[in-house]
Amino acid sequence: MSAHTGPSEGGPHRDAVRVDSITRRFGSTTALDKVSFAVEKGELFGFIGPDGGGKTTLFRILVSLLVPDAGRATVLGLDVVKDYRALRLRVGYMAGRFSLYPDLSVEENLTFFASVFGTTVQREFERIEPIYAQLEPFKDRRAAALSGGMKQKLALCCALVHRPDILFLDEPTTGVDAVSRREFWDLLGVLKAGGLTTVVSTPYMDEATRCDRIALIHRGTLVGVDTPAGITGAFGRPLLGVRAKDRYKALLALRTYEHAGSVYPFGDVMHYTDARLDAPVDRITSDVKAFLDAKGFADASVARLTPTVEDSFIARTAS
Repeated sequence: MSAHTGPSEGGPHRDAVRVDSITRRFGSTTALDKVSFAVEKGELFGFIGPDGGGKTTLFRILVSLLVPDAGRATVLGLDVVKDYRALRLRVGYMAGRFSLYPDLSVEENLTFFASVFGTTVQREFERIEPIYAQLEPFKDRRAAALSGGMKQKLALCCALVHRPDILFLDEPTTGVDAVSRREFWDLLGVLKAGGLTTVVSTPYMDEATRCDRIALIHRGTLVGVDTPAGITGAFGRPLLGVRAKDRYKALLALRTYEHAGSVYPFGDVMHYTDARLDAPVDRITSDVKAFLDAKGFADASVARLTPTVEDSFIARTAS
């Protein structure tokens, strides 16, 4: 399956990012394998995948911190290798690991990063104001003493303080609580409304729905690029949710069912797909229920579910 591609109606003049067959190796390990995609100007574009999938390597190439072994990438029309000096003035980058100065205060970190780009916090305050409003009560606190969520908001402020034309955020919500995650994505929505192109990566599949389009990345390869609805809509077969009091034993039993396609735990439910592609969903549901009854799981219930991005990712990477 080809995962290349930005919007079909787009073109180079509309693309904020264009990547063509980028490959990067570290010794015998291929971190990125002929990756191709495009991001349209103004998009909130997400890379979804587990740790080790290649997200950080890709982001470091796109902000000119790594050189690819093969292929070509442009950001804002600038080649990430040849035009790296001009590119670095126009991108904002938030690394996955907190990389600000822990002994400086919130205000000192912001002032420093603004000065690096030849500007001031006061001059660029309008851009960072929605985020800084939440940080201002802690402006004299050392960065090391901030909570995880506040550290991420400070890092976002520092990435925005020079008014970049595009923003790259590498797993910005990893390790923060659910409320801080939601607040951070709300801030990204505000930035998108202002027209800022944002490329973000996350291992959290549930965050995919906040993006305009997403790319599923696994072991250095793109396994799908589409809208979140497009990704889930292409699931291709009925998905059933199975509940049973003894979930583990029921899971093991279901995996022995002759028609089982896939069976895996998903929270307090088991997600089941059938190997019979042409069987009606009502028949599959009744057959699975009958099988579980015969195996001693009379309390089991079986109902159709709507696939999630995580289900789609599992299906596309099962092989």
